[in-house]
Amino acid sequence: MTPAPKPEQQSPWAEAEGRLSRALRELGQTSWVVTVLAVVVALVVGAVLILAASRDVQASLSYFFAQPSAFLETSFQVLREAYSALFRGAVFDWQAPSVARSIRPLTETMVYSVPLILAGLGIAIGFRSGMLNIGGQGQIILGATSAGFLGYALSMPVGLHVLLALAGGILGGAIWGGIAGVLKARTGANEVIVTIMLNNIAIYLLAYLLQQQWFKQTGSNQPLSSSVDESAQLFSLLGPGFRLHAGFLVAILATIAVWWLLERSTLGFEFRAIGENPEAARTAGINVPKATALVLVIAGGLAGLGGAAHVLGTEYRLAGGVAGTLGFDAITVALLGRSKPLGTFLAGLLLGGLRAGGVLMQAQTGTPIDIVLVLQAVIVLMIAAPPLVRAIFFLPHADGRPRIGRRRARSKTPREHAAAETPERELQTAGAPSAPPGTAASDTDTPGPEAPNPGSSSSNPQEPGK
Repeated sequence: MTPAPKPEQQSPWAEAEGRLSRALRELGQTSWVVTVLAVVVALVVGAVLILAASRDVQASLSYFFAQPSAFLETSFQVLREAYSALFRGAVFDWQAPSVARSIRPLTETMVYSVPLILAGLGIAIGFRSGMLNIGGQGQIILGATSAGFLGYALSMPVGLHVLLALAGGILGGAIWGGIAGVLKARTGANEVIVTIMLNNIAIYLLAYLLQQQWFKQTGSNQPLSSSVDESAQLFSLLGPGFRLHAGFLVAILATIAVWWLLERSTLGFEFRAIGENPEAARTAGINVPKATALVLVIAGGLAGLGGAAHVLGTEYRLAGGVAGTLGFDAITVALLGRSKPLGTFLAGLLLGGLRAGGVLMQAQTGTPIDIVLVLQAVIVLMIAAPPLVRAIFFLPHADGRPRIGRRRARSKTPREHAAAETPERELQTAGAPSAPPGTAASDTDTPGPEAPNPGSSSSNPQEPGK
């Protein structure tokens, strides 16, 4: 008998390459890695724009060929100052004269993140349910309007007044989101178009109300409302000198509640089921129209809570631009957080930090604050195109395919496929040369029919299935 061949041992370099390949494949399949790399790409794009906007860099570029080191030194200096100012304005200012001033940037990041987190959670619930809720802007405006009006139009005890104003904000946003939810559930209207139109209606509705004396309750002709009573303002967490208020605690509680809703409750299971396959959910007995309406009601309530926290915690009065771009930034937060509660919370902190640090970056370095908007746009673009991120950093695809640029294996011809599927005995009967002992008849892993025993009286191979 011919001894069985020993398995070929791989060299240490081949084994290391195999382990590296498996590690890269697992890394490429991790969603948070793609998110982090998207932020890295955004920072690189932002660096290019900062250099393009710097006059010092432009001046050094005019004599680049004569003295290239001056251009590199100037570019490094400009980027170091810009990104260090961004960090000092968002996290920790090591140049501040006191400890309180040093940690104030971090508290400002938390303040900016409160409405982004709350509205982003509402957008994330819609995304997990298969609905594109683009109406966060209008829902924030209605929540801020309701909470602000209740905050200065009523006189109540401190704790009760705050709770009533927050509940009014939730109700205002829930009603505005529920309009889109009912229209989609009853008539099948596209929620994207409906929520976008409701954004415009909310903007003009607030502008109209600010022209009515009974609403703004002030004798001024300016489109500004009265200030919110102190009894309705969210209390400060760190005392005077800091703007951090109790809205950040509300954002934490809302994140926990949304996690429980989506991951542990029956209603959250229904939301995720209609997001995966509405027809299968309907077959399973889920009331899809009811769940669809509830998704946008809850999403609108969270966005309205974000608007209420914004007015009762920092703005203290209503104005035409009270919402700013919070509703559209909340979409970025939900996308960056992968529509997960914890990811949305962290994404809200990141964008809050960009907004807080962008102010100091513009004040100290002259870098336009619009660079922050570009960073957000690039992050969204990269997250919306994960294959592009994997191609930039040479990561494998999420399904294990090799990265872009690697040569693909040649596909077999129909004749090769037929030869691979033909049993070895049929090839011998047809006159084909038999394979030498110990080798396979084809290079595929598809097994052929079982060969007959040598002592069998039948010379034909057994037919499959017998």
